[in-house]
Amino acid sequence: MDMIAAYREVGSYRGAAEMCGSDHKTVKRAVLRHLMGAPRPEERPERVRNYDSVADVVAARVKSTLGRISAKRLLPEARTAGYEGSARNFRRLVAKAKRAWQADHHRGRRPAVWAPGDTLVIDWGSEGGLHVFCAVAAWSRWRFVAFATDERAETTLRLLAECLEELGGVPKVVLSDRMACLKGGVVANVVVPTAEYVRFATHYGFRPDFCEGADPESKGLVENLVGYAKRDLMIPEDLTPEDLPGANAKAKLWCTEVNAAVHSEICAVPAERVVAEREVFGTLPSLRMRIGRTTMRKVDRLACIRIGSARYSVPMALIGQTVEVQVLDGRVRMIDDGEIVADHALVAPGEASVLDAHYGGARPVPQRAVRPKTVAEKAFCALGPVAEAFIKGAAAAGVTKLGGDLEELAGLQAHTAQKPSWGR
Repeated sequence: MDMIAAYREVGSYRGAAEMCGSDHKTVKRAVLRHLMGAPRPEERPERVRNYDSVADVVAARVKSTLGRISAKRLLPEARTAGYEGSARNFRRLVAKAKRAWQADHHRGRRPAVWAPGDTLVIDWGSEGGLHVFCAVAAWSRWRFVAFATDERAETTLRLLAECLEELGGVPKVVLSDRMACLKGGVVANVVVPTAEYVRFATHYGFRPDFCEGADPESKGLVENLVGYAKRDLMIPEDLTPEDLPGANAKAKLWCTEVNAAVHSEICAVPAERVVAEREVFGTLPSLRMRIGRTTMRKVDRLACIRIGSARYSVPMALIGQTVEVQVLDGRVRMIDDGEIVADHALVAPGEASVLDAHYGGARPVPQRAVRPKTVAEKAFCALGPVAEAFIKGAAAAGVTKLGGDLEELAGLQAHTAQKPSWGR
């Protein structure tokens, strides 16, 4: 815009400078030069900068890295291309190139509109060796959080099954990112789920869906939940993989708390809103699908099975039968006819985990009864409990001549019994 025309319109140097995007001193010089009749200065040639020779290289690298590369990492490449200026001046060039790339590639997005019972979004996160599985019912914003020690396919599907059971129904779509555990391949940017995931989805009756690559907007609500769980649950509670059952117990309490609070986005309580959403959910199957590989073991005469060189007890009624064994999250579970009949914590090889309930109660304390055999032993034990206590105490003290002593003591007892008692 012409500075002189802007000054004539507003009558102020500063106002004209703000309209022109310039400095008020520059506007003043232009106006005074015009009033004095001085000719308008010629356009100044564009200043040559020392980074102009590598501007194309920087623009190409910023484009190939989607605007994420830093000036510090790009500087050695620019030095090789002939840049001889300072690092500070080079940072200006990289910042300018990033702004230009972002201006060309910035995309707006419309807010998501979710339908009741339509979508459940899942994702994984990790903190300090502990992995957190998060799920959000998109319409009601009902949230589910559980912890595990890995992100394998069987762990993911098991936690997804627990989430659906707590949700009380099955949504039409389960949306996830391109998890390696659920992704069998990608063809023409179309994700092919694994056969196990397809069987799982068919059993529960939902359609598996995957996000676009590098597209956090499509599942931002569950990524927000992952960050929320880390900040508000994992870090303050100092949860560790060594106490996985305790971590999951705290996760259930935390989910109950956050689902009972008003959600800022929907201005409603998720625990109340999910009640209405359950009416349009699909029905849960009567049995949970068996997930992962299972191992079969025969119950031995001790009512135990062996796995991983360790021994685990099962109810005595199953002696001689074959049961299914699952090892998940540090627990060993024995299953018979679809029902869990024993659940143990995983122990080290060579150790045993035995539950008294499998044997009808606690093991009785062994009693070492006194059983006299010789005539002297029978005569001495006939004295009663005191004699039995004497024998046990002498044996514990290591009296090796106890057998001969009993004969003498029995003889003294007989002599005392035959001696008459004299009164006064």
